[in-house]
Amino acid sequence: MKKLRLILLLVLIFTGTGIGQFRDVLTDPSALTIARLRYGGGGNWYWGRSAIPNLHRFIAENTDIAVVDKEVNIRATDPELYNYPFLFLTGHGNIKFTEQEVSALRQYLTSGGFLFANDSYGLAAAFRREMKRVFPEKKLVELPFSHEIYHCRYEFPNGLPKIHEHDKKPPQGFGIFWEDKLVVFFAYESDIGDGWEDYEVYHDPPEKHLEALKMGVNIITYALTH
Repeated sequence: MKKLRLILLLVLIFTGTGIGQFRDVLTDPSALTIARLRYGGGGNWYWGRSAIPNLHRFIAENTDIAVVDKEVNIRATDPELYNYPFLFLTGHGNIKFTEQEVSALRQYLTSGGFLFANDSYGLAAAFRREMKRVFPEKKLVELPFSHEIYHCRYEFPNGLPKIHEHDKKPPQGFGIFWEDKLVVFFAYESDIGDGWEDYEVYHDPPEKHLEALKMGVNIITYALTH
């Protein structure tokens, strides 16, 4: 039933009206809201307050996906989780899911949900560890530049854009697949999440800010159409 509920929600998203406008989620269940995944362990899951609102606005102004600009912070065990087909996780440092959250997140992801994790810096080791708990039989594998996530709306022929320097390593996009469907996408050494933020936060050049927003749209477009 959960999987059917999510499929119906996705169908509604692409058959809604009012293209390019924010919507009230209470009156229009087809409107998309990016939900931020909360987690324990001491990492700052709340990092980047202006990131999601800016991406919501860009989606509304540049795509036909109906969006409601509402702040939603949710845990994997929250009964409202299945109202949100797209989860965003970011922060620095440690992540620790409870056993209940591990089970709930696996059920969500294997039922049609999608998780985008952005390494804002120092998140990678903890994220990989926790994903191994969620999917002990799976590995985070690097996606080739030819993968559709880099081409489904905007073209990124060299994969993820490099927004912030961090350790000056090349950006990499990793994924976990379930039944041949990408259900987790992990952006490493790119930090498009911080690139979504207001100019005053990091003073990213306009072209970097735009690249980050476009890549965000690609990820969401891919997640909602596969």
